[in-house]
Amino acid sequence: MNDFSLMREHMLEVDLKARGIRNPEVLGAMRAVPREAFVPAALYDEAYADHPLPIGKGQTISQPYMVALMTELADARASSKVLEVGSGCGYQAAVLAEICRMVYTVEILPELAEQARENLKALGYRNVKVRTGDGAKGWPEQAPFDAVLVAAAPVTVPLALVDQLKLGGRLVIPVGAAMSSQYLMLIRKHEDGTVSEEKIIPVRFVPLTGPETNEKSPTEGEEQI
Repeated sequence: MNDFSLMREHMLEVDLKARGIRNPEVLGAMRAVPREAFVPAALYDEAYADHPLPIGKGQTISQPYMVALMTELADARASSKVLEVGSGCGYQAAVLAEICRMVYTVEILPELAEQARENLKALGYRNVKVRTGDGAKGWPEQAPFDAVLVAAAPVTVPLALVDQLKLGGRLVIPVGAAMSSQYLMLIRKHEDGTVSEEKIIPVRFVPLTGPETNEKSPTEGEEQI
């Protein structure tokens, strides 16, 4: 029988803290969310392995380190209202919900959007709203957001997501051609309205799909870094 609590603590110590994740709220959220609730039963043995796992429809649940890193870069706080693009199975949204006041998450694939809703409802999260739609358009009626996190890579940053940031807000997004030459970017909208970009690390994500990006649906998942 799997001891998920021990697996979770090993993940925290070896895959997160040892790789530089320091924010106590992020570490607390990663400890609180049962990753096994978001993966297929056949993959329970790998629930806390530091690599992506398939969740269906050619998509993956991101590796724990990537989830923690993106959450830390977003500077998520108790007062934050956050947008996530690419709900997948709902794991990243659950981590954000442990920290933030409200999370809005958009998924282009209806089957995965429903999966995310069911997973989040089963765990009792009431501060997450899931929408099926084109994430590159954001969620304009709920903007502005303190932070936006994107779990798939466009070739260029969607301007709608930058526009929906508050002054002082942060956008964390992988950018680059499909599965090659991608970087995780931290984009800041400063208090004076100017925008700056910072490359964080090279990554490999599935492409961001939808009418706004002209990308077809991906057939491969995010790869471990």
